Amino acid sequence: MSEKLLETLHFHYSKIRHFLDNSSTERLVHAFVTSRLDYCNSLFYGLPARDLGRLQLVQNAAARLVTKIKRYDHQHITPVLRDLHWLPIRDRVVFKVSLLTYKALNNQGPTYISELLLPYTPPRLLRSASLSLLEPPKNTNTSFYGHRAFAAAAPDIWNKLPVDIRTAPSVTVFKSRLKTYLFNNDIS
Repeated sequence: MSEKLLETLHFHYSKIRHFLDNSSTERLVHAFVTSRLDYCNSLFYGLPARDLGRLQLVQNAAARLVTKIKRYDHQHITPVLRDLHWLPIRDRVVFKVSLLTYKALNNQGPTYISELLLPYTPPRLLRSASLSLLEPPKNTNTSFYGHRAFAAAAPDIWNKLPVDIRTAPSVTVFKSRLKTYLFNNDIS
């Protein structure tokens, strides 16, 4: 998928880029590229870096297209992604898993996802009881990609988030705090 998407970006869009303003180009990139990168991307949690790297190349090419940076310019892409307010692929995956978890815990998601999450309840009264933590599953077979399952990935990611993000009062506030946090930290 990523090779075909890269080829399409370089061939078709670069030919018409000079006819489009920045706003229209960004809108097209979101419609045809970003939407594909984000579709079911929570399934990418735990993939090897080389597989995520292929998707990152697609996002980098899209950023270069939007900002009119040449393919072989020696400019680092990370500041460009920051200026566009685009999270790197790895962080987009963490964002999606976290958002699904937040919605499930706040009765805004499907029940089949909510049933996979167990709130952490300590055996005796501890301060950690009020931190909105999740219990990791007991029988995850990590030798066969069990750590990538939502039931294992969600508590792992969720418990690493700061309390103010986990206890956000609304989805909008949660998303804003989470994106800011992911821009400033590496939790994956």
